[in-house]
Amino acid sequence: MKHYTQLTQEERYTISILRKQGLSNPEIARMIGRHRSTIYREIRRNKCRDNGYRPFKASKRTRGRRSRSRRNCRFGKRARNLVFKYIRDEWSPDQISNVLRNEGRLHISHETIYKWIRRDRKQNGILWTHLRQAGKKRRKRRNAPDSRGILRGKRPIEDRPIGAKNSSRVGHLEIDTVKGKGSKDCILTAVDRKSMKVWIGKMKDGSKKELNRALMLVLSKCSRKTYTLTPDNGCEFHGYEEIEKMTEVKFYFANPYHPWERALNENTNGLIRQYIPKGTSMEHLTQTDCNRIARKLNNRPRRKLGYKTPEECYETM
Repeated sequence: MKHYTQLTQEERYTISILRKQGLSNPEIARMIGRHRSTIYREIRRNKCRDNGYRPFKASKRTRGRRSRSRRNCRFGKRARNLVFKYIRDEWSPDQISNVLRNEGRLHISHETIYKWIRRDRKQNGILWTHLRQAGKKRRKRRNAPDSRGILRGKRPIEDRPIGAKNSSRVGHLEIDTVKGKGSKDCILTAVDRKSMKVWIGKMKDGSKKELNRALMLVLSKCSRKTYTLTPDNGCEFHGYEEIEKMTEVKFYFANPYHPWERALNENTNGLIRQYIPKGTSMEHLTQTDCNRIARKLNNRPRRKLGYKTPEECYETM
């Protein structure tokens, strides 16, 4: 019998998007590889008063139920200092709890860590500032046409090799650009589908030329062979044929307004927003800053990887 695992934040984000697209619960279950009863139960427990479903609130409610069902544990100053050290390194309470438990150093639930952080905040502490903030809001597009330019001859995402489709092989990357405010400066983000390792390239603007420069820099940092790249349909990727001529990498484009097809990249961009908040300028951001952020993310343990880090999984998988 397959062991049941809790829905991840990435899965909840995908459920929200698919519901907005009008898909039924059984259809959503098939797309994310879950039993339909899991989806029914998740919606029933966590839907809002307006019958909508919001991933952030769903996760918050789930944590609350689990916290109330467990007894309140008490830990000494030494344990608190150990946990707070990892919080200051931007590890999530879930990551801290599971890594310390797996290493046999401390048995503490992530709910207890959240309690400590809330108590610290009430006492004017700053531990809460090291946590991820709420996900970015999206405007409703409804049936609006794709206004980002038409690129003929591109390969569709459905044609990707099996190693990219099922994330069974290192070297298949999802890529995207993230813009700042107040200047043309932005960043290129790339994440490996299997190991979840991320690379970040600083861009002066969102032009095709600047995108290709940053992408070649990212590819040069990959210690293992890269086989495919999966971007969205942004105009900055319209110079992709130049990259294909210079490398052996193939591009496969996601369908317009189908962000769940690149859910890992979308989620990774959310992690990066912890360091580069939405609405801030990237004018003074340097490539050194980008490398530092990538190192932090790549050395955080991840639940999907069995609480190993993306860095070690990229090198060993």
